[in-house]
Order: sequence, then structure tokens, then C-alpha cells
Amino acid sequence: MWGGRAHVRTVLYRGTLVATRDNPQINALSQRLLAAGQVTKVALTACMHKLLTILNAMLKPRTSWSPQEV
Repeated sequence: MWGGRAHVRTVLYRGTLVATRDNPQINALSQRLLAAGQVTKVALTACMHKLLTILNAMLKPRTSWSPQEV
């Protein structure tokens, strides 16, 4: 990803790196994509999109994070 705001992209990238290790939903997505043969960067970009979707869904009703089963 090269378009958009660089600062937001950097924060999202770093947050996704941590989420692929610690967040069960993002980790499961990453492992599934890598097992399917996706390149690491493509899997990470998909995880970034998933994390951004989760964050947007949390902001709309102003809810806090609650872990859910995958």
C-alpha cells in the first residue's frame, strides 16, 4: 500500500504486526492465508484491512474491545 496518509499507514502496519501475534482473530486470518500459499506481505495487507474493519466497527457505536471466539 503506498497511497493515503503515511502516518496512519505506519501505525496500522505496526499494530497489525502485533495483532498477528496476539489477537486470535487476526492471527487465525494470517495463518489461514499463509497456509493457502499467500505471500507474507499480501497476508499482512489483508490483516491490516481486517484490523481496520474491526476498529471502524468499534468506533461507530463507541464500544470497547471484547475478545470473541474465532
